[in-house]
Amino acid sequence: MEKSLALFPLKLVAFPGVKLNLHIFEPRYRQMIKDCVAVGENFGVCVFIDKLLMYGTEVRLVEISKTYQDGRMDIKTIGVQAFRILSFENPYKDKLYAVGKVSELQDDPIKDPMVFLKFKNLLSEFLKIIGDVEPVLEEDLFAYTYADKLGLSLEHELKLLLLRSENDRLEFLIRHMENALPIVRQMEMAREKIKLNGHFKYLDPLNF
Repeated sequence: MEKSLALFPLKLVAFPGVKLNLHIFEPRYRQMIKDCVAVGENFGVCVFIDKLLMYGTEVRLVEISKTYQDGRMDIKTIGVQAFRILSFENPYKDKLYAVGKVSELQDDPIKDPMVFLKFKNLLSEFLKIIGDVEPVLEEDLFAYTYADKLGLSLEHELKLLLLRSENDRLEFLIRHMENALPIVRQMEMAREKIKLNGHFKYLDPLNF
């Protein structure tokens, strides 16, 4: 499906189904948000890595949390659908911001139960080690939910976005966590050891 969207290039990847909070300060994007509110339309966050890439995510404005006296805004959004940019006009007609035609990327939501179980177990360990909250492990958990907490590079986040199967995304994150967990475990052990420095230590006597 093709549609026209106001486009907001950013050095980040927005994921479908995931909340994204933004501080809007540039006049062109303040205008864009006001226009989206006025007509009840979504906008697109497109990925910028050294240059504009032709992919992004449509996001829905959930609320304007705060409007400052100078017009800046804090907004809450949620990702809707990944897309490919077909055209990019900047600025668009009499607007300050860009508008483009985009094509929604089709997706396969089916996941293998065994792959999903492995993903949940690795995710639970990873988030516990980094000191985050216990992940929600119900069946509505999906690959994008905690992707921003797993230490992915921007390039890898984009690669994750472009995978068009939930099972492929789960396997991608499984491989990432399997590679990252040994390092994260070592860092946690070092952190615990540092905490002991300067404290009295109780050591078991050695038998020899």
